[in-house]
Amino acid sequence: MQDYYQILGVQKGASEEEIKKAYRKLAHKYHPDRGGDEDKFKEASEAYQVLSNKEKRAQYDKFGKVFEGGNPFAGGANGNWDINFSGFEDLGDIEDIFGSIFEGMGIRKRKTYQRGADVEVVKEISLEDAQKGKDLEVELNTHVKCDLCKGEGHDKDVNFIRCSYCSGQGQVKQTRNTFFGTFAQVSTCPECKGAGETPEKVCKECKGAGRVMSKRNISVSIRPGVEDGQIVKIQGEGEAGENNTVAGDLYIRIRVAPHAIFERRGYDLYREMEVDITDLLLGKEIAATGLDGKDHRIKIPTGYDIRDELRVGGAGVTKSGDLVIRPIFKTPKKLSKKAKDLLEKLQEELE
Repeated sequence: MQDYYQILGVQKGASEEEIKKAYRKLAHKYHPDRGGDEDKFKEASEAYQVLSNKEKRAQYDKFGKVFEGGNPFAGGANGNWDINFSGFEDLGDIEDIFGSIFEGMGIRKRKTYQRGADVEVVKEISLEDAQKGKDLEVELNTHVKCDLCKGEGHDKDVNFIRCSYCSGQGQVKQTRNTFFGTFAQVSTCPECKGAGETPEKVCKECKGAGRVMSKRNISVSIRPGVEDGQIVKIQGEGEAGENNTVAGDLYIRIRVAPHAIFERRGYDLYREMEVDITDLLLGKEIAATGLDGKDHRIKIPTGYDIRDELRVGGAGVTKSGDLVIRPIFKTPKKLSKKAKDLLEKLQEELE
């Protein structure tokens, strides 16, 4: 047989105010959303529902139980909850206890702590780094989780009190008189963030926000073949949220600097290269240096058209791309009589 007085930690002759205060303390201590013991939270809620009702308390004191069912968690589908709000001075008290009861069943009271903002930074890398990949160090000056309170904004075992700014309502009402009439606007309380309560003592380091401004470095690996303008997302590495809410994401926008020799098109690399006209005519093999510094041998094909491009497969930005050579043909500034005679004979053969 459960002893409701023992559960709440009060004497049998405790006043309504003492019972209410004891329940508040236990509700904060064992609340599941605060990492507490859900079974103890339900026990405390059940004990409070009986002892806060004069009729039920009288039955319990006399018979050791409540006949009409004082357990708020056994209402069933049609829900005869019979919740007593007597002894509460205003709506703030009612909402506070009513919200605590239903939070225990998975229905959360709305809180509006601010989620961490997403952060975007731009990092420029060379075309060589885009080809082989690079490990980047990103420095951020943003909100980070407070080390002193571990992001809570207060000590873990601190007591909570009703918010004085909104009188426990969780909302504030503002009225404005305009030319068109009087307008009322209801907004979330800026002090308690909609919770209706505030800790008795906040963290001295973060002033209750659970986060502070600081610099931090983040290492990120950029994969080979990254493109100009590509965005790399790192989940949860943006701005820290208020009071341990979700952190924002970090977006790194990659800029690939222009190259003096190579031009990127998709995964292909284009470059211009001088080629002797005699190498072309004789179908010789030429050497082309790629972005990675390696030399690639290319044989001029028979019947080559100077409008065609020369390609080295797999030598582009990645192995899926090619190194594309645009030949610029060199002609001698002066020709000897012997050279002219040879070219004229060649022309006759081509005709």
